[in-house]
This record gives sequence, structure tokens and C-alpha cells, in this order.
Amino acid sequence: MAGILAWFWNERFWLPHNVTWADLKNTDEATFPQAEDLYLACPLAFCIFMIRLVFERFIARPCAMGLKIQANGPQKAQPNAILEKVFTAITKHPDEKRLEGLSKQLDWDVRTIQRWFRQRRNQEKPSTLARFCESMWRLTFYLYIFTYGVRFLKKTPWLWNTKECWYNYPYQPLTVDIHYYYILELSFYLSVLFSRFTDIRRKDFLIMFLHHVATISLIVFSYVNNMARVGTLVMCLHDAADILIEVRTFYCKRTRGWMQRCTGAMASFYRKNMSVSVEKAISLAW
Repeated sequence: MAGILAWFWNERFWLPHNVTWADLKNTDEATFPQAEDLYLACPLAFCIFMIRLVFERFIARPCAMGLKIQANGPQKAQPNAILEKVFTAITKHPDEKRLEGLSKQLDWDVRTIQRWFRQRRNQEKPSTLARFCESMWRLTFYLYIFTYGVRFLKKTPWLWNTKECWYNYPYQPLTVDIHYYYILELSFYLSVLFSRFTDIRRKDFLIMFLHHVATISLIVFSYVNNMARVGTLVMCLHDAADILIEVRTFYCKRTRGWMQRCTGAMASFYRKNMSVSVEKAISLAW
């Protein structure tokens, strides 16, 4: 295991020439990011997950009721052990041959079996109320963390001049604001990753799971090798885009027209800006 870790954290890959991990150890004069700093994110992620449950029940749900968003889910399929076994163990979309076999086995017509599978698939979709509560929670957090990031970053020189991200790199001291910013972001995405297994599983489960794993990896790696300055800029832009996406989700059920197209376009704009900022930061590094 020690050999694998030594290979993974190869200094020639992660750090500039003639810089070692020993050079980034904390001293009396300066504090640098340490991998063990991020351990705090694990228990904090659990706390954020519990806060989410309380928020959705006592804040988001009453707001949804006030907006007359119904809690009624889709019509439930008639209980049937044979069809349930096929649905859970074999396929959720049976082909014509399997439908005919089930029709003979159950003495049901094919149309009834097709309707059963459609209703059963709909049961796995979260209700409008559940989606509203989840979206309101994410929007609330993104607004909070984005506000925190902007208030912190507006005082920093690298917000106004991205070349500052690389001056004296990697010997850039860690500030309390950067530390808490990273811990909060990492804790939130860990809680989101955990909640993927407790929430209703959706068809984009794998895609979103990989997205969150990639986000967590970028946060961890940028912190450990002290690319925290450019990391704070990327996280702030990422949160700005997520706010617009959640606003679109918030209102898409009520206004399917211009609001959805407008916020979608704005979110795409912020995503592209984030990509350009990252590319520019990397080019400056080289």
C-alpha cells in the first residue's frame, strides 16, 4: 500500500520542479494545505445530510404546500410477484417476445402487462413535491456558499488578476477563508454523493454519481497540491452556474417557455466561462 501511495503522490507529477512534499509542511512562519485537513469533511458531510432532511421536512415542504404543489405520486401498479421479479431482476422494458410469454403465464392481455410496467416505472420517479424539496435545498446551499465565496474572493488579488494564482506557487500560505471554503464545498458534495444511494434512484444515477466523484476529486487534488487560489475561482463559477440550473428546475413545472430556455442558456454561459477560466489558469501555470 505504501508503494502505491508513493507512486500516486509522485512529486514530479503533482509539484513543480525541485519542490517536494516536505517543502509544503507547516512551519511557524506559514501554513500550507495538508491532506489531513480534509478529514473534517467526512463528519461535516453527515451533519449537512441531516440538516438537509430537517430543511426539506420543516421548510421546503411547507413552502411547497403553500405553492399548492401536490404530494401525490403516480398511480401504483397492481401487486404481482411474477411481474415484480421480472421488473427488478431482468428488465424494466420487456420486449414483445417476453410480453407474450408473460401474457400466457398470467392469462393477462399484452396491453395490460405493458400498462403495468409503465406504472411500475413511474413509481420509481420522484414526485413533484420531492423534486421541489430537493431543488430548494440545493438552491439554498448554493446561494449561501456562492455568497460566502464572493464576499471572500472580492478581497483577494487573484479574483481581479488571475496571474496572482501562480505567483510564488506553490509556496502560497493557506488562509482560514480558503480552508473553510474548501471544507464546506467538499462536505456538501460528499453529502450529495451519499444521498444518491438513499434517494429514489433515477435514470441519470450513474452519470450524476460520476459527476460528483469528479467534482470531489478536483476539490481534493487542487487543495492537496496547493492550487487553492485557482480552485476557489472555479468553485465560485461552478456554484453560480448551479444556482441558475436550480432556478430553472424550480420554475420549469410552472413556466415551460422562456424562463426555462433563458436560464438554460445562462447556465450554459457560466459553464463555458468556467471552462475558459480553467484553461486560462492552466496556460498561465505553464
